[in-house]
Amino acid sequence: MKTIDSSCHAGSATMRRPVPGVALPWRFSALAALALCMPFAAASGQDYPNKPIRIIIGFAPGSSGDVQVRLVARKLTEAWGQPIIIESKPGASGSIAAGMLVRAAPDGYTLLYFPAALAVNPSLFPKLPYDLARDFSPVALLSKFPLVMAVTSTLPARSVAEVIRLAKAKPGSLSYASLGNASPPHLAGELFNQIAEVKLVHVPYKGSGLAQSDLISGHVQVMFDTAVATTPHAAAGRTRALAVTTRQRSSLLPELPTLHESGIPGYDLYGWGGIVAPAGVAPEIISKLNTEIAKALGDPGVAHRLASLGAETAVMSPLEFGAFIQDEAAKWKDLVLRTGARLD
Repeated sequence: MKTIDSSCHAGSATMRRPVPGVALPWRFSALAALALCMPFAAASGQDYPNKPIRIIIGFAPGSSGDVQVRLVARKLTEAWGQPIIIESKPGASGSIAAGMLVRAAPDGYTLLYFPAALAVNPSLFPKLPYDLARDFSPVALLSKFPLVMAVTSTLPARSVAEVIRLAKAKPGSLSYASLGNASPPHLAGELFNQIAEVKLVHVPYKGSGLAQSDLISGHVQVMFDTAVATTPHAAAGRTRALAVTTRQRSSLLPELPTLHESGIPGYDLYGWGGIVAPAGVAPEIISKLNTEIAKALGDPGVAHRLASLGAETAVMSPLEFGAFIQDEAAKWKDLVLRTGARLD
């Protein structure tokens, strides 16, 4: 388990080469890596934290990311004795929350839950309140998780192959819900369209609750969403879960085949989320946050709860998480270009 400290251990983490078309965040340049190896004044983070910490989430309470952040926040409070305030600011595919973080003081007392959508946004939105390469100090990845493809219970399809047959029989007659433009569920549907050679119509929503409600009622016929959002409705017979989006089956839903197994060759897509701070936060503070978050993720109770959500914990150093964000931004950009995904 790697963390950044003044002994320069994490500075040995492998630096990724820039991906064409995606700027390498300045915090992960060679100069920044060398700076991380320099000793810092004790005052830069020695007494951190000495007041409440705020974590902003760009999605509604009860979402998978919200649950994960609250699990980790509880452990941080136990470790430091300081309250962790969770503030939900949904909208604009997480950009509203990201904009709030950019305007916050770089003192480590305002953090952001950073989902995959924020790495997708630059490929789809011409104007954003943040710059992916400039405005964030990556702290830690929390988890990766598969999405689940589900259909409304009234749709006469009990397999992915049957959905494809219906979609090809009446092009444009089936629609799929997402959690908003640029969200992983949006691109999951576009990737499905491309590989399966069908045209499911994209219908963006402002959150999982409204989208699931319309899936249940049949206003939309297909949805790609997290396991925690999908499983209760599927178990009650209100929807029908058909497959997971990752190349490997989910340990939470081992009975569900993958889309790759279901006749969509090469399909492999997952969501993820982590914690970032504003650019300019002292490396000692980033190190403290990373260390405690890693401890929280390693707690058996937290790990068990995350597994019950279908999430796989993935501990990374700040440098590794920054490189991960860079790679993911490049991957999503390529996916947007290949699928022709656009805003609806």
